[in-house]
Amino acid sequence: MPRAPVRSAYAPPAWLRNPHLQSLLASSPLRAAQARRRLRQVPATHTQTLLELEEGVRLLGIASVPAGRMPRALALLLHGWEGSADSSYMRLTAAQLLRAGFAVFRLNFRDHGNTHHLNEGLFHSNRLDEVVAAARAVASRWSHLPMFVAGYSLGGNFALRLALRARQAGLPLHGVAVVCPLLDPARTMDSMEIGPAVYMRHFERMWRRSLARKRALFPQAHGFDDAVLRLPMRALTDWMVRHATEFPSLAAYFDGYSVAGERLRALPVPADILMAADDPVIPLEEFHHIAAFPNVRLELAAHGGHCGFIERASLDGYSERWVAARFLAALDARDPAVESAGDPDPCDPDGEYDHASA
Repeated sequence: MPRAPVRSAYAPPAWLRNPHLQSLLASSPLRAAQARRRLRQVPATHTQTLLELEEGVRLLGIASVPAGRMPRALALLLHGWEGSADSSYMRLTAAQLLRAGFAVFRLNFRDHGNTHHLNEGLFHSNRLDEVVAAARAVASRWSHLPMFVAGYSLGGNFALRLALRARQAGLPLHGVAVVCPLLDPARTMDSMEIGPAVYMRHFERMWRRSLARKRALFPQAHGFDDAVLRLPMRALTDWMVRHATEFPSLAAYFDGYSVAGERLRALPVPADILMAADDPVIPLEEFHHIAAFPNVRLELAAHGGHCGFIERASLDGYSERWVAARFLAALDARDPAVESAGDPDPCDPDGEYDHASA
């Protein structure tokens, strides 16, 4: 049955209600240190894993398994643009899921997380086929477990497209949970161009650095000069589309990975979406439209910024706890006889654990 947006339980203190503070704290060094510590506290093993996929594509990820117990389910985590498997939100979400008894695989997209050397071709947002192939490879390693996928920002967009492709790809996907997902790339570009310049400058700086690294590794394939790297975001994206993709135009490229309009109405698996009304990067308008779709459950928070949702001075976040809670609820709905592990508590006191490398 179609559902209206659900009002979120996320209620930060007054000093944390500024969307820009939320967005900047989410990627701060303090939060990164907190994420490393939280993941180290969980009894688990972590194995860097190279996935050898079709057509010579190689993607790197980190497989994590809770210590001393059989996993209840598998969770694949997808990061945002210019993030990585080691981004703070990825580590914090992995920690929550491991505590809840999930096996977790944090995937790096091509050219993310120091993996530029693995593939000659450039990353772009329409490389869904290789993410589907990676998901299939990960699922085959835990073929007896139900699978879930979580994603943040662009990773949320990939997760939703993965869900649309799940049945066709033979993935045992039981649900997705996404945080501040990119729905309409064209509208998001427009919004960023008229919004606070700090976000556009951040992504331009990160992408230029990534492209320069790729050029240094594969000069025979990427001969663009520094003038190209100095182009502003829209012009640089247009250049990349014309030189590194099969799309005839920027508009066609954006449409290729859009999940706006009616696309998500056909979702074959349940999708939980957490969105902040004050997100300074992703426009809110399209979310009200998709909230009515049969397999979409939209939770809308008044605050949170872009992938922030920080709850207190400790920099723990609501979103990573929310992902684990949504997956646990889906597991219990699937098999009510299975005792719930409960809603993981990000304020769980530090315990005495054997620390595994994370």
